Amino acid sequence: MLEPAPHAELMRSLGRLVRGLSALFWGLPLTLLVSVKTGVSEWLKPMGMLPPLISMGILLYGLILLSSFQKQERIWIRAIDRAKLLAVINIGLAPFIFWWNKLPFVPFYSATIGILILSGVLFLFDLNQVLQRLAAMLPDETLRLETKWFTSVNLGMLIFLVSAAAVYVALDQIDHLPAVLVQALQTIEPGRVITLLILLPLALTMTLIWKIKEVIIRSVFNAQS
Repeated sequence: MLEPAPHAELMRSLGRLVRGLSALFWGLPLTLLVSVKTGVSEWLKPMGMLPPLISMGILLYGLILLSSFQKQERIWIRAIDRAKLLAVINIGLAPFIFWWNKLPFVPFYSATIGILILSGVLFLFDLNQVLQRLAAMLPDETLRLETKWFTSVNLGMLIFLVSAAAVYVALDQIDHLPAVLVQALQTIEPGRVITLLILLPLALTMTLIWKIKEVIIRSVFNAQS
């Protein structure tokens, strides 16, 4: 539940919280779109590495705004700190999307893109935990139950995605495999498959962010009426 606080300070804190949720809501699809376009097309090439840096910076900015809310809640702050760490890692790896687009045959760049994808999935994993902690502090039982269910589904899908990617990488390193399995692996485009698999948990995460933001805004207006 929300801790008592002076009205003015509480309003400022809730305002930053809502702005942070908005930044995350728009930053998630923007980051996915910009990262894919920067990596596989020439559309954003004239802008260099700037687009993925900006889009991932929006996510970090959103988390920084969230961290100003309920600073005394250690579990909540620890969850945000983990997500912020992954956001910083993603920003550090973002330029490699542009470099990989220019030199896709360099193994180091390919490996770095793989690390970035893993870090991005882990970021989404931790962001769902952040939303679960946030919903637990809000006075809306329905929201808490919905958030718990949605985040459980999301975390399960993300774990499946990481496990499937690990199996693919392991099989790809084996020299002697059945011909049918080799043919199946050759027909799979890992980047496209990962993008498609990430869309559902991404959409569910955005839905949760929107629901939480609406509950906060509605609570503020009800308190002022």
